[in-house]
Amino acid sequence: MPSSSGSSHAEHKESATQRHGYGDYGGNPLAHVNTGESARLPAFGGAFQPGLYRPPKTQIANPAPLGLAGFALTTFLLSLINLGTRGLSSPSIVIGPAFAYGGLIQLLAGMWDIAVGNVFGGCALSSYGGFWIGLAIILTPGGFQVESTYQSSTSINDFYLAFAFYLYAWMIFTFIIWLCTLKSTVAFSSLLFTVWITFLLLATSYYVAPTQGGEPNVPLTRAGGAFGIVASFIAWWNMLAGIADPSNSLFLVPVFHFPWSEKGREQRREKAEKRPATNGDQV
Repeated sequence: MPSSSGSSHAEHKESATQRHGYGDYGGNPLAHVNTGESARLPAFGGAFQPGLYRPPKTQIANPAPLGLAGFALTTFLLSLINLGTRGLSSPSIVIGPAFAYGGLIQLLAGMWDIAVGNVFGGCALSSYGGFWIGLAIILTPGGFQVESTYQSSTSINDFYLAFAFYLYAWMIFTFIIWLCTLKSTVAFSSLLFTVWITFLLLATSYYVAPTQGGEPNVPLTRAGGAFGIVASFIAWWNMLAGIADPSNSLFLVPVFHFPWSEKGREQRREKAEKRPATNGDQV
C-alpha cells in the first residue's frame, strides 16, 4: 500500500508540471498548458518567445511554427543556390516562395503573434516576412526593374553596393533581436545567431564586388549559403519543438535551456535540492 507521503510527492510533482506547462524534457511548454493567471512559461523558440511569459488568453493558436516554417523553407532554397549546388546560380526560383511563403505567410504569422501578445515574435516574424517580400521585389526581373535601373544609369557595381547595404541593414536588425535571446534556449538563440552570420557574409560578399572584378566574392557567398542551410534546419527544429507534444508525436526534441536562463537556474535548484536526500539515502 503506497504511503501518504509518496502520494503527496506524486501529486506535488504532477501539480508542478501542470502549473509550469512543460515536462521534464524541457520542450513544448504550450502542450496542455494551464492558462491560469499564475502560469508563467519559460523562454521557448517554438513560440518565438525569448523570456518568461504568461500563456495567451485567446482562441488563436501558437502562430510561431508557421512563421518558422516559412522562414526555414525559403532560406533553405536560397542558400542552396548561394552554395552553387549542381551549378545553379540564378535565384529566380526563390521569387515565388519569397512572395508567398517566406513573405506573406510569415508576415501573417507575425501579425497573429502580435494578437496573442508576443511582441518579440510579432516584430521578428513580421520583419522577416517583409525582408522576403522586399527581396522578391528586388529579384523580380522586368517587373520592378530594380537591378536594371542601376545598370542603365550607373553600373552593376553600384547595384551590388546598394544590395550589400540592404543586407547589412538586416544584419544589424538580426543582431539586435539576437541579443534578446541570450536568456532563452540554445535552439532559439543559435537560430538568430546563424541568421546574423549569414547576413554578414552575404552582405560582405556583395560589398567587396567592385574590388573582386565586378562580381560578388564567391567564398563569402558559399560560406553565407552554408550558414543559411544551418539556419534553416535550426528554424525547422524550433518549428518541430513548437508543434510536437505527447499527443501527436512519438518523440520530443530538446531545446537546451541556457544555464543562466530562468529555466536553467530552476533546473540547478532542483538538482541541488535532490542532492542532500540522495547522499542521506546512501549513508
